Amino acid sequence: MKRIFIAFAALAVSLAAHAVYPDHPIKLIVPFGPGGFTDVAARILQKELQPVLGQPVVIENKAGAGSTIGTADVAKAAPDGYTLVMVSTTHVISPHLYKSMQYDAIRDFTPVMKLAEGPYVLVVNPKKLDVKSVQELIAAAKARPNSIDYASSGNGSSQHLVGALFCSMAGAPLNHVPYRGSSQAMNDVLAGTVPVSFVGVPNALSSVKAGRLRALAVSTAKRYQEMPDVPTLDEAGVKGYDATIWLGLLAPPNTPRDVVDRLNAAITKVLAEPAARKLMSSAGVDVATSTPEQFGALLKTEYDRWGKVVKETGAVVN
Repeated sequence: MKRIFIAFAALAVSLAAHAVYPDHPIKLIVPFGPGGFTDVAARILQKELQPVLGQPVVIENKAGAGSTIGTADVAKAAPDGYTLVMVSTTHVISPHLYKSMQYDAIRDFTPVMKLAEGPYVLVVNPKKLDVKSVQELIAAAKARPNSIDYASSGNGSSQHLVGALFCSMAGAPLNHVPYRGSSQAMNDVLAGTVPVSFVGVPNALSSVKAGRLRALAVSTAKRYQEMPDVPTLDEAGVKGYDATIWLGLLAPPNTPRDVVDRLNAAITKVLAEPAARKLMSSAGVDVATSTPEQFGALLKTEYDRWGKVVKETGAVVN
């Protein structure tokens, strides 16, 4: 009996030790370059999350091919909660643009949660393109088809498709110029090399205030609180336009539910704090958390929605 009790106790201790998560650093892959929309939000989460989890969160930027290079690493990683990826709307766009994919965007991941959402801002460099409204931009594009460039963070990115959707719905033939990351794209927009782009709110706010860019509209169905005087594209005449950009967290397939729940609870707690919400707002997104099931449902809905957009706009990777 004594030996049975000792064996049972040892087993209990072993299981308890195994159940402790996390007990070493967590790697968070950002499948975009440093300084971009997703990267900034990831670094805010990194800073706020480490004290709650009791372990470091190490960010690895791995950009390229519409976010598929870095994301592929997570699809193949061990399902133990120590390798995660922060994805954006691009995650459900790329599969419709790239013929060869190393993973299935829905089946090969475990949803952890949606984190945030926000708009892009349609901007122009006023020194290179003197248009003061969305309608003036549309008129200029129609007068010079495919001669006015718009910059994005890369082929298959959400910036790419938000622009393609605008071109299609507005009948404005702009020319897509992809970059390797939103920071590079933004630099060239500010320099006037490319006069038009859909950019994150922080870049828009600072650059518009400095007079380096002009904000024409936001991509969401509602005006954004940080830019109350900037109309929505729907209000500006592109009726029915709505492109809300979201961020979320995915784990490898078959990640245990207790690990997913631990992550979800910790991040929900962190993002409920006013300081964290303020930081996320400064990154151009509003906190919008979810359960794993809600995020999984969103992924499927958005996958179908953006697949339809790719088909209707005729968007391709250059």
